[in-house]
Amino acid sequence: MIEDFEKNWLAKFSHSLESVVGEEMRNTIMKGSQELSDVSDRRDIIEWSRRAMERLDEFVDKNKRIEIMTGCACEYPKSELQEIRKTYEETKDIDLVHYMLQEKFVFFLKNGLKLDNDMIGEILNRGWGLAGMKQGNKIIATKIPKSGYLLEYMKETDPTKKRTLYCHCPRIRDAMKKGISISPTYCYCGAGFYKSIWEEILQKPVSVEVLETVIKGDDVCKIAISLPS
Repeated sequence: MIEDFEKNWLAKFSHSLESVVGEEMRNTIMKGSQELSDVSDRRDIIEWSRRAMERLDEFVDKNKRIEIMTGCACEYPKSELQEIRKTYEETKDIDLVHYMLQEKFVFFLKNGLKLDNDMIGEILNRGWGLAGMKQGNKIIATKIPKSGYLLEYMKETDPTKKRTLYCHCPRIRDAMKKGISISPTYCYCGAGFYKSIWEEILQKPVSVEVLETVIKGDDVCKIAISLPS
């Protein structure tokens, strides 16, 4: 059975809204979403997303907006993190588990995407990927371009087209293609991917901050993950 991305994401968004700001505010922000699905006209989905983020920005404070949007993220499989989690439980060594995450990412590039060593080297030199770059008690994670468009992205020279190829979210890719601007608040959904990884490994809450995003015209999406002291 093929999953409906739009319905699934909207269900997560609705649940996250109700958990953080309650049913009444959820209904206000979700207004007009009931009939949206993968078969809906893309412009309808984009316009609803734009208006929903405007309502979220207007009615909800920043910390709660971040909590709501990070709760909508796609999650890295927790089963893939259990060895790293166990290592942290035994050693409390952040550097070691960061290294293990990087090794897992390199394995994916080699065996999942079948990239050659030169391409892998370039990706790692740019600081892209799962593990990010450790700076003190922070991880600075730069998303790798959407896997299905990676090779096309690397060849593209037009900055606007590169940003469109880069983004992982089909809703935002379509919005950028049409020149429609959506609030950067949306990008905390992507930041939630990294938040969930580190919270699973550490079994402690971590905070995230979106530093750069293609929605704002940046070349990449860069997220700071603040680890517990």
